[in-house]
Amino acid sequence: MKTTAVERVDGALLFQPAPHVDERGFFSRTFDAKVARSVGIDPAAFAQDSLSRSVRGVVRGLHVRRGAGESKLVRCSYGAIYDVIVDLRPGSPTYLNWASFELTDTEQTSLYIPSGCAHGFQALTDPADVSYRIDRPHDPSEDISIAFDDPELAIPWPLPATLMSGRDRAAPPLAAALKQLADR
Repeated sequence: MKTTAVERVDGALLFQPAPHVDERGFFSRTFDAKVARSVGIDPAAFAQDSLSRSVRGVVRGLHVRRGAGESKLVRCSYGAIYDVIVDLRPGSPTYLNWASFELTDTEQTSLYIPSGCAHGFQALTDPADVSYRIDRPHDPSEDISIAFDDPELAIPWPLPATLMSGRDRAAPPLAAALKQLADR
């Protein structure tokens, strides 16, 4: 498994496995505790695994948690997604930078998102399944959403947004989210 630092977001990492492909399909290691430890991630720190399924065009996010935040390891286990992370950590050298990735089921690449970064994605296929490994139990009172189409971020989502949750559709701009994060 190859590990690559994400240049535009300090502390973010891509874990790229080498799937074994043959006439039956493929086999891929999607998590390796030894590899995680080698880049400073405690594999025992993860508290829950989750899975979302989305239809093509769905946008989920941008989401971040106040308080202690949360670190995530995300992977598109089926289909393809356009995945985005935004660095919202004021002391970070990459503060307010964002990076995007196409994550697919054929590659099984995982993206490590450090605490304090917002995360969102758009489903490029119908369906797209996203697996999450999260380091803290979910607490809805800590959730903050940011408008996916905030002009300050100017993220070029590849498809028109077809469906979103009510919370995501009504999400405030980045400036309001930054104020919420500062009011911890």
